[in-house]
Amino acid sequence: MKLHRLFLLALCLGLLSGTLLNTALFNGALALAQENPAPQGRTFVNFVSASNVVVSPGRSTPVQFTFHVVDPYHVNSSQPLAEELIPTQLHFSLPAEVAIGKLQYPAGKIMSFPFDPSTKLSVYSGDFVVSGLVIAPGQASTGTYTIHGELKYQACDNNACYPPKKLPFTFNVKVGSGGKAIPKARPTKTSPHIHN
Repeated sequence: MKLHRLFLLALCLGLLSGTLLNTALFNGALALAQENPAPQGRTFVNFVSASNVVVSPGRSTPVQFTFHVVDPYHVNSSQPLAEELIPTQLHFSLPAEVAIGKLQYPAGKIMSFPFDPSTKLSVYSGDFVVSGLVIAPGQASTGTYTIHGELKYQACDNNACYPPKKLPFTFNVKVGSGGKAIPKARPTKTSPHIHN
């Protein structure tokens, strides 16, 4: 922000007086502004990768999503210990040819922090992996599909928590040969359709 003000001041001075000094100030301010753009916000979590996904129509295959929480931050786990805390969650925009199910989040690490040492929090730090299943319905068309995902999280450091953020990411799913058959639903003993 300061660089932009310096740039504008140098521009105004250069236009008004036309001196060689002001031209040098203008060129210096322009170079600084180009080298140091204004920050776009803090990054707390990075998407590292998704496992390669190939699945046949009518089948499912496992998938893993790896994220990295930047040091010295942590994020609430998917099961925070206080109701007012925002859980870490994955959301997807999916084409009709693909579904994602059985998401399993890792257990959070139970910790306390200087901002409230008496309160325990369930958090992720460093790398964490969320696993699930990619499912291709029987009528799915073959091809490669780009899946858009979003990790919703709230990051904190040892002194404070920050507003919730969303991390968009993409990965590809190839619907073709691969995966394992999706098991058929079977009634259980508690099913109202079973009569002994």
